[in-house]
Amino acid sequence: MRHKLITLMMLLSLSHWATAQEKKAYTQTVRGTVLDMVSQSPLPGASVRILDTDPLIGTATDLEGGFMLEQVPAGRATIRVSFLGYESTTLREIPITSGKEVVLTIQLQENLEQMEEVVVQARGDSREAQNEMATVSARGFDMEATNRFAGSRNDPARMAQNFAGVSGANDSRNDIIIRGNSPTGVLWRLEGVDIPNPNHFGAMGTTGGPVSILNSNLLDKSDFITGAFPAAYGNATAGVFDLNLRKGNAYRREYLVQMGFNGIELGAEGPLVEGKRASYLLNYRYSTIAMMQEVGFSAGTGDAVPYYQDFSMKVDLPTDKMGRFSLFALGGKSNIDLLGSESDSSTTDLYSEMSQNIYNRAKMGVIGINHTQYYDPETFGVITLSADHSFSGNRVDSLSLENRTPVPLYRNHYGLSKIRAQYEVHRKVDNKNNFRMGMNYDYLKFNLRDSLYQVEEDRFQDLRNETGSSGLLQAHLQWQHRFDQRVRANIGVHYQNFILNNIQQVEPRVGLSFEQNQRSTFSLGYGLHSQLQPLPVYFLESEDLNQDLIRTNKNLDFTKSHHFVAGYRYQISPDIHLKSEIYYQHLYGIAVEESSSSFSMLNAGADFGIPDVDSLTNRGRGRNYGLELTLEKQFSEGSYFLLTTSLFDSRYRGSDEQWRNTAFNSQYVLNGLLGKEWQIGNPNRILSLDFKITFAGGQYITPIDLERSIMENQAVYQENRAFSVKNPDYFRSDLKINYRVNKKNLTHEWSLDIQNLTNHQNLFRQTFNPITESVVNSYQLGIFPIPQYRLTF
Repeated sequence: MRHKLITLMMLLSLSHWATAQEKKAYTQTVRGTVLDMVSQSPLPGASVRILDTDPLIGTATDLEGGFMLEQVPAGRATIRVSFLGYESTTLREIPITSGKEVVLTIQLQENLEQMEEVVVQARGDSREAQNEMATVSARGFDMEATNRFAGSRNDPARMAQNFAGVSGANDSRNDIIIRGNSPTGVLWRLEGVDIPNPNHFGAMGTTGGPVSILNSNLLDKSDFITGAFPAAYGNATAGVFDLNLRKGNAYRREYLVQMGFNGIELGAEGPLVEGKRASYLLNYRYSTIAMMQEVGFSAGTGDAVPYYQDFSMKVDLPTDKMGRFSLFALGGKSNIDLLGSESDSSTTDLYSEMSQNIYNRAKMGVIGINHTQYYDPETFGVITLSADHSFSGNRVDSLSLENRTPVPLYRNHYGLSKIRAQYEVHRKVDNKNNFRMGMNYDYLKFNLRDSLYQVEEDRFQDLRNETGSSGLLQAHLQWQHRFDQRVRANIGVHYQNFILNNIQQVEPRVGLSFEQNQRSTFSLGYGLHSQLQPLPVYFLESEDLNQDLIRTNKNLDFTKSHHFVAGYRYQISPDIHLKSEIYYQHLYGIAVEESSSSFSMLNAGADFGIPDVDSLTNRGRGRNYGLELTLEKQFSEGSYFLLTTSLFDSRYRGSDEQWRNTAFNSQYVLNGLLGKEWQIGNPNRILSLDFKITFAGGQYITPIDLERSIMENQAVYQENRAFSVKNPDYFRSDLKINYRVNKKNLTHEWSLDIQNLTNHQNLFRQTFNPITESVVNSYQLGIFPIPQYRLTF
């Protein structure tokens, strides 16, 4: 460990020596497009200028809304954009490096009163949601925030765990627990298309994993929504990750080399054809974890070594008469072996269990094409065709207590393919009213098989064995009305129909915001949201009294949730705001057992897979309520901070009619993030420090019945005490050191992200060790330094 830190310091020293004589900042080009926020029409003649420059750097947009600012000094730049009849916007502290051009898409909102100019300081920053129909519980984020925050590992899901209403408290996975809901209730969307779990080692029906397939270097501004989301989003009850890939640079070829925790990356982008505004963006990544293990640098996974690789791309092709085409793709595959046979009786490995060998394989991929057609300056439509596939397979062998030889136990093979066709039209009627309406159909093709080994019969017995197809139809309509400059309403309805068992649901959505003055904004939101059960649940087979196999879960309905949200935002200064929200969620139609038990599908996602429970009915209930506070300073004058507090309670009722804590009821989460950057000697060398601290309540677990576990040589839980024992509270601090050097036409960047800085021992889980006949505590990640190097040119 010590020699790695010495090496890093030597690199920093060499960089210091190499740049000691560079007193003048290198420059870069800033280019982009200015559009109407609703109609997406270009705004020719808009003024774009960089503040606090002498001489002034500025220009006006061309007929296509495009602009180019040359010779912009590396460092940070604040950009003001204004246009007659529109609210001006200010993009504060945009990072400028010498190795990569800055490409921006800037959207302006039309001014209702048609005054010459209205300056709205808050607009334009990354905290504002991209989707103008999102009234409450929504915020935007960009690539810089994902890469900047300490402890985020360049992963948008881990970055989002810093936001109010979100809890992680699990170092092994990036699950998103929103307001006490299961992470299975989160919808992932990429380029307007619903996608499968975008994480390596992810199981079907789950939405998290140890390593993200999503690459933060390719992200454009995206949205994260935690409640009462707009009508365009369906088949989700907890929240939405609406991600966008940025366009490649259509004017200059640029390259990326990066080595860090998430892998060794190679990236390229540039024009497809010179002068045609068409671009490509490519990135390939391969796991570095195995290499870290080989040189004796523990990755925190014990004897389990994860292997993975992924690929991302986007091609953007604008045309003169046929609109705009874009092709996008994302895919990855992974495998890991969790071998209890390689551990001794004292091992407390983060993943492996003494009694089992687990062999995991997973892959996912999505490819799609969008065609945007502009019918007139106020109307455009988007047609999307996409296909995706996800697969997860596990082989589990139990281990003999006598000689540790493996005995077959469980096999699964889950494959799901989806072909989607969707169409959405956007219509700006006037400066007060705009509409969105759309429809999409998912053709689902699945191959689901899993089985348990029957020792007495020396054979595997199927739990599921289904190859077939079905479909999911969704439609939505949204209307936004601006009563005046301060009051606006978003009203919508979502509809979905699951073809397999012909269940249907109509879901109203309403949002209202009121700007009391330039500083204070009140908001209200309501939405009914519903979601399918994880697909394997519908095809679980069990024996009836005649020993015939039947599917008792096939007719399950949607899980449903009413969201009520009230919010208040106070703009303390142009860079600092205070935001609070209170919410209540009433969940019903929850899948629980027909017979009296504590089981509920609201707890699915607390483990690594989906529970195999038959004879389910939609009689369960749940409720979540809480208060959230956010105090945030956007990056300005070399610093930022983010302080979030979430106080909540999450309960459920199973078929035994008792109210219990859910598996995700940690009850409080406190996050504090602080960052500062300095110029070291001259403008071309930047040192930054980012610090994060997290306090969170422990989650509730079901205690192990030790006596019965000893008798049966496997973990047996006290179901009558389900989720009654609270784990110890969670604490973690992270520190990230980043050093950036600008050279002519290239940028070097070194960073060291020290996670769990104090080496605090946070409980991961309790397992039963059949060898020692005891309950064993496994602990989460200890102190974990993650070095990274990035080169752009």
